[in-house]
Amino acid sequence: MDAETLRATQEPLKARYREEPGAALVTLRADGVLGEEALSCSVDTGRALVEAGLHPASGGDGSLACSGDMLLQALAACAGVTLRAVATALGVTVSAGRVHAEGDLDFRGTLGVDKAAPVGFTAIRLNFELDTDAEADELETLLRLTERYCVVYQTLAGSPAVSTSLELTGRSR
Repeated sequence: MDAETLRATQEPLKARYREEPGAALVTLRADGVLGEEALSCSVDTGRALVEAGLHPASGGDGSLACSGDMLLQALAACAGVTLRAVATALGVTVSAGRVHAEGDLDFRGTLGVDKAAPVGFTAIRLNFELDTDAEADELETLLRLTERYCVVYQTLAGSPAVSTSLELTGRSR
């Protein structure tokens, strides 16, 4: 997709969202089904069914997807798509590239070994390797705008409100 096609595709959406801000509010959903025997939860990605389970550092055997890995994969995918869109909009040619996301976990927290140990990632790093002839100032703008407009990056950086609820089904009573 070139910059003109991207603008032509997005401009009607932008115009509608300016006129009707509520039209821009979308609720995305993900649903999982608990494994009946295994310590797992299956999630339908829309393209495939992914069965997630315990990471080997918390007792898993490594045969199932790790949800921590899936979070990093979502970040890498979102950042990569965002970088491509921003580069296209700016007219910056990126011939090829790779996105790397990595994060640090202390499994003492999630296993309850040390109550002072955090549960969750303590640091996440996102790195881009690009094949481009862009100038340094263009690359700085590309990175800044990728960070600014990447949904997953901004979600992680901004710590949104998160809540849980529990409902009982008729079968459990």
